[in-house]
Amino acid sequence: MTDTAAKVAPTTTKEKKPHAPRNYKIPGGVWRYSRSTMYSRRRLMKVKKTTTPKEKPERKPKTVVKPIGGEKNGGTRVVRLKKPKKFYPTEDKPRLKRTRKMVAFKNCKRNLRKRITPGTVLILLAGRHRGKRVVFLKQLATGLLLVTGPYKINGCPLRRINQIYCLATSTKLDISNVKIPEHLDDLYFRRKKPQKKSKKDEEEIFDTKKEEYTVTEQRKKDQIEVDNQIIDTIRKTP
Repeated sequence: MTDTAAKVAPTTTKEKKPHAPRNYKIPGGVWRYSRSTMYSRRRLMKVKKTTTPKEKPERKPKTVVKPIGGEKNGGTRVVRLKKPKKFYPTEDKPRLKRTRKMVAFKNCKRNLRKRITPGTVLILLAGRHRGKRVVFLKQLATGLLLVTGPYKINGCPLRRINQIYCLATSTKLDISNVKIPEHLDDLYFRRKKPQKKSKKDEEEIFDTKKEEYTVTEQRKKDQIEVDNQIIDTIRKTP
């Protein structure tokens, strides 16, 4: 035997190349061929579709023929098994109402502008004291600002004001040592309603005077106490 016959032909297996896709993306993320073009390129129209017919469910009868006695009643009558609805909605699908969670006023956030800090001098933009400069003391529970003139300088007493009616200036006082009474809250500034009088006597029929608001002694005392501390800080600041 020759050397060529002794040699056995090696078994070679060709590696299958991956199939090139029929469709590919071009720059911009858009497909090269549309859906209808790919339908014809893949020859899907020649594929036979086999569908299994679905069995239609038997419909239950909605009416029943009942016999009716009597000579002039016709003998029978068609009667519905279920009575029709008395109310029909105006819309096929009712719209869902957007509900909003109600938050109690006491749980709402009291945001304060960054420029307004304790001791900042504010300019009032509304009210009987508009145009005056006041000193901001603290923010109350309702979100209103507690300010004072002081009263000895410009006639503006301790009062509450909304921050949207204030203009913050660059002037600021160091009121870290000022002791503000703790009872200066929203209830402190709430005016008391006049008590309802009983039936008037004959002498009080022509008495038409209304009760005028008067400042209490406690409020005068608090005003003097706070003003004296703030005036001292004003004298110390250049």
